[in-house]
Amino acid sequence: MSVGEAVGILRGGIMEIVILSAPVLLVAMAVGLVISILQATTSIQEQTLTFVPKIAAILLVLALLGGWMFGSLEQYARGLFAMIPSMAR
Repeated sequence: MSVGEAVGILRGGIMEIVILSAPVLLVAMAVGLVISILQATTSIQEQTLTFVPKIAAILLVLALLGGWMFGSLEQYARGLFAMIPSMAR
């Protein structure tokens, strides 16, 4: 296996991580922003007010997109396993 192939595998893994984590992180960031604006306007500084809605939103995103995420991860893993015989040469 050459250095270029190793870099390609690492780049593919990093892109897979970014693509799979982006929806969850974006939803958590959006919910956090909305809650912080709500807290700033009402002067309510309750810590659970930020934590519980974020967890609920993250669980909802995982429930909706979990199948797609696992399918994408499965395709990536199958591609890696298919490369193993060619790496042994």
